[in-house]
Amino acid sequence: MAVVLLLVPATGADAQRSISFIRDTEIEATLRAYSNPIFKAAGLDPEAVRIYVVNDRQINAFVAGGQNLFFNTGLLTEADNANQVVGVIAHEAGHIEGGHLSRVHEALERTTAESIVALVLGAAAAAAGRPDVGGAVIAGGQNVALRNFLQYTRTQEGSADAAAMRYLTETKQSGVGLLTFFEKLSDQDLLSPSRQDPYLRSHPLTRDRINALTHYVETSPYSDAPEPPTFHEMFERMRAKLRAYLDDPAVTLRRYPPSDGSDVGRYARAVAYHKAIQPKEALTEIDTLIARYPGDPYFNELKGQILMETGRPAEAIGYYQKAVSLAPRAPLLRVDLARAQLALGDNYLADAESNLRVALQVEPNRPFTWHQLAIALGRNGQMGESSLALAEEAILLGNYRDAQFHAGKADRLLPPGSPGHLRAEDIRRNAEREEEKQKS
Repeated sequence: MAVVLLLVPATGADAQRSISFIRDTEIEATLRAYSNPIFKAAGLDPEAVRIYVVNDRQINAFVAGGQNLFFNTGLLTEADNANQVVGVIAHEAGHIEGGHLSRVHEALERTTAESIVALVLGAAAAAAGRPDVGGAVIAGGQNVALRNFLQYTRTQEGSADAAAMRYLTETKQSGVGLLTFFEKLSDQDLLSPSRQDPYLRSHPLTRDRINALTHYVETSPYSDAPEPPTFHEMFERMRAKLRAYLDDPAVTLRRYPPSDGSDVGRYARAVAYHKAIQPKEALTEIDTLIARYPGDPYFNELKGQILMETGRPAEAIGYYQKAVSLAPRAPLLRVDLARAQLALGDNYLADAESNLRVALQVEPNRPFTWHQLAIALGRNGQMGESSLALAEEAILLGNYRDAQFHAGKADRLLPPGSPGHLRAEDIRRNAEREEEKQKS
């Protein structure tokens, strides 16, 4: 897995553990499918709430820095079902709607080393990590003492629970998942704080909260409502995919042995075999899935990835193109396709540029995409536009001196008064201001 470091100072024992983000189109789509109905019920704009997956095996989810919702991989892999994840989303949405993080700015003035602001604001820049594996891991700083920063009061927790109940009722979903999730965590009450999952430490769990949720489940007309079949399938795939990418291949193959002929089992084994550098076995598994579900974008994406990473970009392109045609608004898929096209030489430069520009329309703050666009433009002889793309990358990464250099070069090469020329001047001035702030 390719890793891009975005270091944030930390102190104490927490500095020994790093936090990283995982980017994967399918996992993000799954969490969006679970979250958007809840956000709408909460009166939130789903497009305004950013969702991040943190590579940490501890069970946790939290909101921070405004409308930013973080899920630990530990929560997603240890949850028993989709309804538990939906319940947690509803609870966290209650914190956002209730404005329970209004004290964050005050807290940030008191603490720098333990602050997660750089983690939150740097998430877009951290997403510059190369998507070499569908679930690329991007390092995003050092583990901070989140329990000191995200400690909710009992009143806020009760308020978030009550809001979650309203959202679940409005979306006609069961509250059993939220209740069983809290019951799972309540077993840790007797553990020392250092051994408890951070969700329990930052979200104090009381008997009154359990009792209120129990009463809600007993009286709600939707407590017996089954999970939508698509939610269950998406959950099983998400959990299998995360486990396969994050665990040792031997562990995955024990959990999903060859005797397991299920789709989820084959999916996990395809990833595990690929990680174990067994491309023949990986392709056998994914080919079976594609034969069964030719219209699945993520199976096609995985085959493209396997081929690309085993030195077969010409074969990978067709599968990436199929994935993009099935999910045309997915920027990560567009970037993967563009990378394969760039690997094949100058005949594909125009197509690569087109895909990268579409990706940037959806995620304009992703430095890696700007860098790939700079490569495509430079190889096509468009040196002014290439320099502008490098300037966009540099300012997003906070490399203000590089941003000034590349913007100045673009300024000289692009026609005066053109949109690119004006944008280069904006970047240069912004970079100069930010560099002055750093000096003061």
